Amino acid sequence: MNTSAHIDELKHILHSLLNEAKQQGASAAQAGLSQENGLSVSVRLGEVETIEHHCDQGLGITVYFDQHKGSASTSDLSPDSIKETVRAACSIARYTSADPFAGLPDQDLLQTEFPKLDLYHPWSLTTDHAIDLATQCENTALNFHPAISNSEGASINSHQGIHILGNSLGFLHGYASTRHSLSCSVLAQADDSMQRDYWYTVARNAVHLDSPEQVGKTAAERTVRRLNARSLSPRQCPVLYSANIASGLFGSLIGAISGGALYRKSTFLLDCLDTLIFPEFVHIHEQPYLQGALGSAAYDNEGVATHAHDIVNQGLLRSYVLNSYSARKLGLQSTGNAGGIHNLTIEPGTQTFAELLTTMDTGLYVTELMGQGVNIVTGDYSRGAAGFWVEHGVIQYPVEEITIAGNLKDMFKAIIAIGNDVDLRGNIRTGSVLIEQMSIAGV
Repeated sequence: MNTSAHIDELKHILHSLLNEAKQQGASAAQAGLSQENGLSVSVRLGEVETIEHHCDQGLGITVYFDQHKGSASTSDLSPDSIKETVRAACSIARYTSADPFAGLPDQDLLQTEFPKLDLYHPWSLTTDHAIDLATQCENTALNFHPAISNSEGASINSHQGIHILGNSLGFLHGYASTRHSLSCSVLAQADDSMQRDYWYTVARNAVHLDSPEQVGKTAAERTVRRLNARSLSPRQCPVLYSANIASGLFGSLIGAISGGALYRKSTFLLDCLDTLIFPEFVHIHEQPYLQGALGSAAYDNEGVATHAHDIVNQGLLRSYVLNSYSARKLGLQSTGNAGGIHNLTIEPGTQTFAELLTTMDTGLYVTELMGQGVNIVTGDYSRGAAGFWVEHGVIQYPVEEITIAGNLKDMFKAIIAIGNDVDLRGNIRTGSVLIEQMSIAGV
């Protein structure tokens, strides 16, 4: 398939949709169109469990009659369906209450330059090859150690898609992207102790995926090392978050400085712009133009240009995270974050993971969190956890059935170090995070 030609065809459909909205009386309109296809295969204990071929498409439009807003969507791209979808959106708008903050983004904020971000790497993955890769991954895990007793399976996924966005201000752009992944989860048993764990790899380009053997081995290693876990008595101690779960800390930060939380006054970081919320060495910034990264984007979900900028610099909160609506509610300007952040990067320090253990000396190394015990309004934090107890910089034994608790405002300021073991598998890129002290209790 000629991807460029197909993008042009879809842009023509979207252009027609926006014209139809104008003809039906809308004063402004924005629309998005996506087409995706892919292959997902899972195996368990050497047998194929699922083979799924995906082929989806969807079109959505939002229209404005001044400040009256209506939205509708469809998966049918025929001319008649497009007209009916626009008609439905317009009908809804005529019955909604006026909202003075509703509307398209400011035109001077729309993206006009579209750098190539290396997002599209289709993978000619056949079903048989996918089964072979998943089987290799699971077999490596199952054969890693005698304690590995069962498997929840291995899965491989390959997806590619085209996304088009346009509005009545003249913005109209589309791009293709891909995402591929491989994962494995196994169980281990020793006496009365049974544990499970997993690992995965994900990338836009399949050549950047870890090998099936490496994924299977890591999943098995992580599972076996959790056997014979203990609980802990109540205590206060340092806590080291592994890189793959530390991203959740900074996800909570983004939630607390997002526009919706701010204009509703439902965040513990209300009115904290330009105040010290982290130690001075902490630098958190967006990098939307990284080549091939999972969170890269030239514009947000409204067409507003993304840009590299600081969220936190020298420990000071430098920017909120706003779309056009929340920016207007707050009397500010969109930060290009409609739909979320783009490659949020927590600048790593120089310490390796082993050096972080040495710095912590004695404390808790957390590798898994459970539950949703984070209150963005107050900052109160309480999560079920599992991991390892560390003494004199050396891992001693696994722990489970514990809770860790604190307040995010205090936890942010108590960060001692951020490791250089950065996990690049998501939209938040961070190394392990060492916090000076938290409360620990057995469940």
